[in-house]
Amino acid sequence: MTVQSKSLPKAQIGVEGLDDILAGGLSPGHVYLLEGSPGTGKTTIALQFLLEGAKAGETGLYITLSETEQELREGAASHGWVLDDAIHVFELVPPESLLDDEHQQSLLYSSDLELGETTKAVFEAIDRAKPVRIVLDSLSEIRLLAQSSLRYRRQILAMKHYFAKQGATVLMLDDLTTDTNDKTVHSLAHGVIRLEEMTPVYGAERRRLRVIKYRGQRFRGGFHDFTIIEGGVQVFPRLISGEHKTGFARNVLTSGIAELDNLLGGGIEQGSSTLVMGPAGTGKSLLALQFAVSAVERGEKAALFLFDEELGLLLDRTKLMGLDLEAMCAAGNLFIEQVDAAELSPGEFTHRVRTRVDRHGVKTIVIDSLNGYQAAMREEEFLVLHMHELLQYLNRQGASTFLLVAQHGLVGDMKSPVDVTYLADTVILLRYFEAFGQVRRALSIVKKRFGSHESTIREIRIDSRGIAVGEPLKGFQGVLRGVPVMANEERASLLEDR
Repeated sequence: MTVQSKSLPKAQIGVEGLDDILAGGLSPGHVYLLEGSPGTGKTTIALQFLLEGAKAGETGLYITLSETEQELREGAASHGWVLDDAIHVFELVPPESLLDDEHQQSLLYSSDLELGETTKAVFEAIDRAKPVRIVLDSLSEIRLLAQSSLRYRRQILAMKHYFAKQGATVLMLDDLTTDTNDKTVHSLAHGVIRLEEMTPVYGAERRRLRVIKYRGQRFRGGFHDFTIIEGGVQVFPRLISGEHKTGFARNVLTSGIAELDNLLGGGIEQGSSTLVMGPAGTGKSLLALQFAVSAVERGEKAALFLFDEELGLLLDRTKLMGLDLEAMCAAGNLFIEQVDAAELSPGEFTHRVRTRVDRHGVKTIVIDSLNGYQAAMREEEFLVLHMHELLQYLNRQGASTFLLVAQHGLVGDMKSPVDVTYLADTVILLRYFEAFGQVRRALSIVKKRFGSHESTIREIRIDSRGIAVGEPLKGFQGVLRGVPVMANEERASLLEDR
């Protein structure tokens, strides 16, 4: 009997990402618990569960003990759903005697009768509809009627045995409004999914879920971010880079600027990550953009994720340099997404990046900047872990990633908001330095895992033609500290003439 049950196809919930976390969906013929505070999305997921069953020709039954049928249908309509004949809604209306002042709660009219009537009405509704999928909303009402933990457990156990005889897949909802410490159903349910909502100090609420239990099945553990949008719940499974391995040729990618490519020992290796660091205004965005444009010119696809700069401003200033990013986007070779850090969860951002790589074949990714990505995090201490998995995934897909980090300060001792230098395969350092009454910019490669690179420091200039890399700065010492010292008068004078 056990072997046959395992061979049955799983009941997909119909929630993007959640079925992936559950390794395909719910094992049919069992009782599952979906718990979470009010507003976390339980009803929406339950409706998607029934709608997915209706697509497969399965009859569904939504038993509501707290929400009215009209409210339920209005909620479904807000997502563009219509509960057709395949989905029955049973609204458990309190007995009329309970609404009569002469028959209010008393010692004679105890909860025993209420609980018995409720259970009987539920069973009768199931017998009439004979559903394949059942949603019971919510257990809080039954817990209140039971009044004691022992009676509540016995009641849930009796319902579980009844559901098992029917062969239905049941999703019980619990809004955790009565006793959050009561784990009765946890031990009886075949699987338990918990929804959580958190409100940061600034920005929109963040939602996440976790599969606490799933008997006899492997599932993706840990927390997974999700959102509720028009059209239902969308879950973003936690990325595990080890599950995504592909083979590719590690070619060398050039920037189109000969001096920069020489400084990098020929270019950037495909399937590697590059960290571009420096204070604001040193040209980090333009430098990374140069690699993205070069990829498009080679016939590849690139994607920019902007946390800091406004998209319109980027398009206008690059057009003055002869880079028509809008035309590249229109041709489908360049994707630019403006990211609002206050409205985004780390899981959703990872999903966006993966979508560009998996569905659109993007091979060059620019994240501008890591400072903005950090602002989107609830717990900053986990930023490195999120970024580690994302970079490992992108590397294994043969994508080249450019991370931009704006360091604090302008000259002198620079400090980064987070240290991810050990994660990157290549580290490009940009600096301001003072020379002869002018503020100039310098570029150097401080780390490169693949191959050799120049150890020199070169001056860079940004003008209407874009970015230009000059000769090595051999006449100065201390450029990276911001206040260089002339090491050779003749070479220093040559630098001044330039």
